[in-house]
Amino acid sequence: MHGDGLGWREQRERAVRAHAEAEARARATEQESAAKLVARFAADATARRLPTVRLTATSYDGRYRYRTRIVGWYVDRARSRAVDAQGNFYLLTVPTSLRSLLFGAAPEPSPPPLVIGRGGRDGESLPLAELLSQRLDAEDG
Repeated sequence: MHGDGLGWREQRERAVRAHAEAEARARATEQESAAKLVARFAADATARRLPTVRLTATSYDGRYRYRTRIVGWYVDRARSRAVDAQGNFYLLTVPTSLRSLLFGAAPEPSPPPLVIGRGGRDGESLPLAELLSQRLDAEDG
């Protein structure tokens, strides 16, 4: 009986590892596709001469806005997601910080998701390609 339990445990561990590896591969493929969409958006926005702005970040609690050194385009109405002129994607929410109030925030680029809002509480999600297209179209209109 002891041997059977060990065999089952090993099989389960292998299955869990295989599942985790498959998830990681799928996530990497998704991020690669999304990064291409973001890079294409930055190239299109630059080619169309869409004006860039100095981006700001918001504290997690929404009470503070911080200057950043990032120049680019907001891609959503909430101004919580943006793309810089080099084609990097940013989530513009940061921890509350006195240092950020005084000197500005320095958010790091994030891997973009293919679907914005997937798994969110409100149930609303939007494909990244559609969000970026809407942003470009808004400038044209």
